[in-house]
Amino acid sequence: MENKPFTYVLNSKITSLNFLDTVKHIKHWVNTGEKRKYVCVCNTHSLVTASNDETFNKALDSADICTPDGMPLVWALKMFGFKMQDRVDGPNLMLKLCEEAEENNYKIYLYGGTEDTLIRLKKKLRELYPNINIVGSYSPPFRDLSNEERAEIAYKINEVKADFVFVSLGCPKQEKWMYENTLDINSVLLGVGAAFNFIIGDIKRPPMFIRKLGFEWLFRLISEPRRLWKRYLVNNTLYIYKFSKTYTKNKKRNQLKNYLPSKVIEVDKNE
Repeated sequence: MENKPFTYVLNSKITSLNFLDTVKHIKHWVNTGEKRKYVCVCNTHSLVTASNDETFNKALDSADICTPDGMPLVWALKMFGFKMQDRVDGPNLMLKLCEEAEENNYKIYLYGGTEDTLIRLKKKLRELYPNINIVGSYSPPFRDLSNEERAEIAYKINEVKADFVFVSLGCPKQEKWMYENTLDINSVLLGVGAAFNFIIGDIKRPPMFIRKLGFEWLFRLISEPRRLWKRYLVNNTLYIYKFSKTYTKNKKRNQLKNYLPSKVIEVDKNE
C-alpha cells in the first residue's frame, strides 16, 4: 500500500484514508490507466479470520487499499493517531463509485451473487443511476473455478474494458479471488461483501445513528440471530481479546514504522 498511510490492527494493515480520499484514489487509478489494483473492505470478522489464515492475511496485506468497514476498526485507527478516520464500508463505497461511474462514464462489472440477485441489482442500479454503464455480470458456481474458467472470466472482463469490478463472494473467498486474479484483469477490483444484498434490500440496514454508534452488528444479530450469532458474539469477543493482546506491540509498530507519507492526489474539477 505504497504512498498511502496504514495502521496495523491485529496482524493486518488497514489503510488510513477517509471515505472521500479513498474514492479519490480509486478514481485516480482509472483516470491514469493504473488499474490492476484491488480494494478490500475489512471488518472485525476479516481481521480475526486473517489472524488464523496466513494466505488470507497475505491477500489483505497485498491489497492496494484495505478500508475500515465497521466502527471497531475506525476506533482502532483513531486510537493509533488517525483522529479524522471515518468508516469506509462496502455498500456506501459501491454506491458512491456507481455515482461517479454515471458522471464519468466509467464501466462497471458485477461479479458474484446468484443470477436472480444480479438481475435485481442491475435493475436497482439503473433506477438509481439511469445512465450507468453496466458492461457485464457473472454469477460464479459455488466451487473453485478451474484455471480455464478463471482465464475465461478474466478475458471477458478485459474484453468489455471494465473500470470497476464489484466482487461479492463473501469473506475470505472474495479477497483471495482478487489477490489471485488482479494481475490478469485490467480493472480495479473491489471486494464489497454483502453490498449487493444491501443495495437490493434483502439485508436491512439500521438508522444512521445506530451505525455511527457502532451497533449495526447488534441490529443485524437481532434480525438474523440463527445465522449470525456465532459470527458476531464469538468473533467480536475474539477481536477484543486479540486487539488487547496486540495493542502494545502495534502501538510501537505504528509509531516506528517508516512509510511514505500519504500522496495527495489532485483531482481535476471535471473528474
